[in-house]
Parts: sequence; C-alpha cells; structure tokens
Amino acid sequence: MAADTIKIGLVGAGGNTRLRHVPGLNAQDGVEIISVANRSLESSQRAAAEFNIPNAASDWEEVVYDDEVDAISIGTWPYLHAPVTIAALDAGKHVLCEARMAMNSLEAHAMLDTSKANPGQIAQIVPAPHTLSIDATIKDMIGNGYIGELITLNAAIAQGAGYPDSSTPLHWRQDRDLSGNNIMAMGIWYEAMMRWIGPARTVSAVAQTVVNHRTNDDGHRVPMTIPDHVDVLCQMEVGGQMRYSLSNVLGHARGVDIFIHGTEGTIHIASGGDAATGGLQLSAARRGDGELSPVTPAADKIGGWRVEEEFINAIRGIEPVTHTTFYDGVRYMEWTDAVTRSIRTGETVVLPNDGV
Repeated sequence: MAADTIKIGLVGAGGNTRLRHVPGLNAQDGVEIISVANRSLESSQRAAAEFNIPNAASDWEEVVYDDEVDAISIGTWPYLHAPVTIAALDAGKHVLCEARMAMNSLEAHAMLDTSKANPGQIAQIVPAPHTLSIDATIKDMIGNGYIGELITLNAAIAQGAGYPDSSTPLHWRQDRDLSGNNIMAMGIWYEAMMRWIGPARTVSAVAQTVVNHRTNDDGHRVPMTIPDHVDVLCQMEVGGQMRYSLSNVLGHARGVDIFIHGTEGTIHIASGGDAATGGLQLSAARRGDGELSPVTPAADKIGGWRVEEEFINAIRGIEPVTHTTFYDGVRYMEWTDAVTRSIRTGETVVLPNDGV
C-alpha cells in the first residue's frame, strides 16, 4: 500500500469534511478522492463538482461497496456513524469517522468489535481539536509532578453560549434522532480532559432544557429533549474528582475556564490566547508562588491538526493512530451514556457503563 494510490470515498460532505478533510486528504501524496455520497444525489453532485470528485453517488452503500475505494471518510451526523463504519470495515475499507463516535456506547462497542474483527483495517475517530496545541504541555507538566496529586479539575465551558433564545433554528445536535445521547460539545471536551488526567470512574449529573422548544425546517414547533445546560461530577480513576459544567444558555459567560488543582500546583486553561495555542491561554503556579503565571508551550510541544496525514500514514504503516482510537471513542461514549443515565435516574453511575 505504501507505493500505491489510496482512493478515498466520502460519506457525508458537511462542514468539517469541506473545511478540513477534503483539503487535508488532497494534501497527501498518492491520495485521490474518487467518490462522494451526501444526503441526496443532487447534493452529492454539487459536492463532486465543487471538489472535482469524479463520482457522485445516490447513497452511502454505493461508496462503501465500490471495489475501487480503499478508505472511507465519514462526515455524516452521528446516526449513520455505526452502520457506515461497520459496513465499511467488513467490506475491507479503512475508516476515518467524524466525532462524535456514535449515538451511544452500544453502537460504539459494535464499531470497536468490528474493528477488532478486521485488524488489517485502520479505524480512526476525528479527534476533539480544541486543545491539540497545548495537550502535550499539560500532559508533560502533570506527568512531571507539577501539580502533585490531582485534587480536582473544575471546568466551565460556554463557548458560543448566550441568553436563551427559542427563535434560533433547530440544529442537528439538538435532535436526539440524529445525535443520540450526545449533549452539545460535552463528549469531545471530555475526550480532551481524558488526555490530561485519564478517564472517570463514576458519574453523577443534573441538567436543564432551558430552551424547551424550537422550530424545525418544516416550520413546526418541536420539543427539545437534549439539555442545553448540564453539570457533571465525577470521581476519577487516577484519584481526585472532576466538576464539569457545559452550557449554551449563559449570557456573558466566559467561553472556557478550566482549573486543574493538585496537592502541589495549579494549571489554568482559559479563553483568550493567540492562534498558536488555539485561542486558549495557559497559566500555572506551584505551592509558594504568589499568583498564576503565563505558560508558553515550547515550539516542539505545540500540536495541531494533522488528522488526515495521520490516517494516511497509518494505512501505509508509517505511524499508529494516536488521535483518536476507537478505544478512546468508546470511553467517551460510555461516559456520555453515563451522564444521560444519571440525568434520567438521579443515580451515580459507575464506569465502564454499557449503555442507557
């Protein structure tokens, strides 16, 4: 495969596929995008014309079962992630699947099981990109004992939030039939936090649906069943705990405000950084310091988006997938299901959790 042209089929041609995957794949040597299936033949044809893709398909199966296609890039909403992934892997295709991994952890486990049954095929989840630029610095600091032992990670995430407004149109992330148990950007921020401090052991959550109805594309008023404000409390496997608040309905809230407190030091991640750090500010202090001081990541520690390069390199046997494996995806989907289960039942859920 290293010397061969890798031929890609696109299933779904949404925003991230257009913005990142198409240019990212086209930038790799010996890679051709040869087919695309979007939600209709007409939209497939528009995408094919826009990106000079030779084949526009009427449905995703036409792409998956095309013998000329070596790998599938899935850019659909979560409701199709599991069926397309499972079919593609069983058809001998490599798979790059958009986050969020699946509708729920049961689907995620089925995807992982199919991947394990097809060990020759690369299976990768598109990673949470928010913290790629600072992940290595935070992991090194924690790993080298900067904070000592974890006491708590306190995270308040309100990116794009504003005062409640029921006139805003229905988004696919607010439609449980399309998004499943995923809540806003909850799971992908948890994925980033797992990179720093590992997974949670228990989950307890409460939530609100503040905007309780919106208008769909047909002009009908529909009830909202996915919360727009959630608070989660976790005990962590490494020890210590996490308190995580995520909201789309807080006026004048700071977008990102995360403290990692330990027995010997504190790390702070907040909105307001420059492009080099992904728009995030990093600061820290240790026991005895007067106040938090800015932390500038070393140049060789600043990560970035290289999803398509990593995927193609993994297919060619050059490097393994690190961002993000199906095992990582299953972990954040188990945690996502645990949040939903705790919201519904009021109970504390012990992980791993097999679904709601």
